[in-house]
Amino acid sequence: MIKQSLSLSVFLLVGSSQLNAQGRREQWRTDFNNHTVPLEEIVSGGPPKDGIPAIDNPLFISVGSADDWLSDREPVALVEIDDIARVYPLQILIWHEIVNDRIGDTPVSVTFCPLCNTTLAFDRRFEGRLLDFGTTGRVRHSDLVMYDRQTETWWQQATGQGIVGELAGGQLKFIGAPVVSWGDVKENFPNAQVLSRETGYRMNYGRNPYRGYDNINTGRPWQRLFRRIVDRRLQPMERVVTVSIDSSTAAYPFGFLASNPVVNDDLQGQDFVVFWKPGTASALDSRDIARGRDVGSGSVYSRVVDGAVLEFAAIGPGRYRDDGTGSEWNSLGQAVSGPLRGRRLETIPHGNHFWFAWAVFAPETDIRN
Repeated sequence: MIKQSLSLSVFLLVGSSQLNAQGRREQWRTDFNNHTVPLEEIVSGGPPKDGIPAIDNPLFISVGSADDWLSDREPVALVEIDDIARVYPLQILIWHEIVNDRIGDTPVSVTFCPLCNTTLAFDRRFEGRLLDFGTTGRVRHSDLVMYDRQTETWWQQATGQGIVGELAGGQLKFIGAPVVSWGDVKENFPNAQVLSRETGYRMNYGRNPYRGYDNINTGRPWQRLFRRIVDRRLQPMERVVTVSIDSSTAAYPFGFLASNPVVNDDLQGQDFVVFWKPGTASALDSRDIARGRDVGSGSVYSRVVDGAVLEFAAIGPGRYRDDGTGSEWNSLGQAVSGPLRGRRLETIPHGNHFWFAWAVFAPETDIRN
């Protein structure tokens, strides 16, 4: 079945009477008596259940083929499992929000919430069940509320937590999915598999249906579905790299990282490094994603190699050197020269969110700048 494109006006400006009628037409098997958050916090984002269609049978193409329609600055999510690198362009994710996939032996869901600028991947296994996910058409604090088709439990994308239904209170396992530029991926992962535009849907891939959404001069459209007090420690639309380990969370503002492109840090005894590099376009700025303004990209990696904790320093845009061995590394956590050449840093699951959206879910976040 072919579904037509959805515009920003559909997401944000649908009248309440339409939403009520839409809700009555939807059929849910969800146990709404079992919930961990107030139900009134969950509101319609406009489309009905599965109105934003997840991709359930993704096809993949080569880097060379994808280079015909991806520009070097475009943002893509990179997921590596079992030495398999898969790439999910945001120009596709922005229209579907969820891709149910399997990489090697690991079933994964790669997700993107445009309203929060949140790209996250999850292991689809939960307590012995294999889940696959769709969109509810609802949001909570502007963030995507997903549902699994097996139990129709509703899940909060930003936290990976079940919030309504049989599995409410459950926690999905995060998988690293850094958002980086296509140029960096094609240079360093020439054998990567890239999500194809052949999805079975007629969508305007490459175009941004949220044109100007992250531009502070466009009337703050993010406020239309966000109904909480904003944490004013940072500007609402500041992008932040977030790392959560156990009960602790740290956030690194992009504005800070632009002047400090490498941060050696630790949280709950786990040592990691935050790399930042310019050259990645915003998916939520220009009508054409490839023309979006440069917002850069931030990624997080373990800085423990062979039991030693490395200390990194920036030596140029997207180039870093560790003090222990003098090896040079790129922004994707690959050693490109020196004694550790060919080694890879382990990706630490992290998020690149808008501050207003992240802070409401983790108000205790420690801002490190």
